[in-house]
Amino acid sequence: MYEEVEEKVVKALQNAKAEDLADDDSIKSFVQTLPHEIRGTFGGNSSCVSMQVGDELLIFDAGSGIRMLGQELMATDFGRGQGKANVFFSHTHWDHILGIPFFVPFYIKGNQFTVNSPLPDIQERLEGQQKFEYFPIPFSIYASDIDFVVLENKTEQKIGDMAVTWKAMYHPGQCFAYRVDYKGKSVVYATDAEYKKLGSSDLKPAVEFFQDADLLIFDSMYTFSEGLEKEDWGHSSTFIGVDLALEANVKQIAFFHHEPTYSDFKLMDIFRQTEKYLKLVAPKQELKMFLSYEGLSVDLL
Repeated sequence: MYEEVEEKVVKALQNAKAEDLADDDSIKSFVQTLPHEIRGTFGGNSSCVSMQVGDELLIFDAGSGIRMLGQELMATDFGRGQGKANVFFSHTHWDHILGIPFFVPFYIKGNQFTVNSPLPDIQERLEGQQKFEYFPIPFSIYASDIDFVVLENKTEQKIGDMAVTWKAMYHPGQCFAYRVDYKGKSVVYATDAEYKKLGSSDLKPAVEFFQDADLLIFDSMYTFSEGLEKEDWGHSSTFIGVDLALEANVKQIAFFHHEPTYSDFKLMDIFRQTEKYLKLVAPKQELKMFLSYEGLSVDLL
């Protein structure tokens, strides 16, 4: 980390001109012109994505990123014990649940949460993570109301005016992608999935689930070659994400679940290669692509 921060400072200064450093205002203006990989960071917290859909708040997964989300929510109704949210779990590998004990709104009396998952033992799994052998505070200590809804025998979950659907994906231990449809807009959250066979018939189920999505949040942990080397690890690449997005007529794709050992500069290098790939395979296609980073907000209205 120290070396990467130092590299960012060096690159920033290499881009600077004398007039950019003349005074505080010019320095601030210059910093704002720097690309994200120099000015900031993509972040290293594990998976947590929130969606504000009308009056409803949806939270997908509770990796370490949910701690930051909880701090933000404490400045809203959740800090007064008047918050309400639905939480969906893609699966229960540790990087997707380890943030739960650090999610402050769970400790506030009056808040209401509904935990949704196709896994029939989702409550047992989450409570098990906080057994005394693993954590000093049990799941039962939370003061908020936490209800569990098992989606195993359902095909759709209605929440207000929105419809949430899900699809099992290939990942060790099972994983589910989710799709949210609301007033003509749609978002797909598809983390931790490996596309082992790339024939059109093999990809058809995923393409149909992603079809016409306004935003696809896509697991792209590896480069294409690394994905081939790490078969059965349960992750994908930006290139496969592009292929699926093009086939499904997706409007925007957010590359997500970055490999934690990659520096911000390597992530950008992979992204630039992906831009070249898109121009090669679909030069006239208007697919918007971007790298997800902590705090990123996308408005679909």
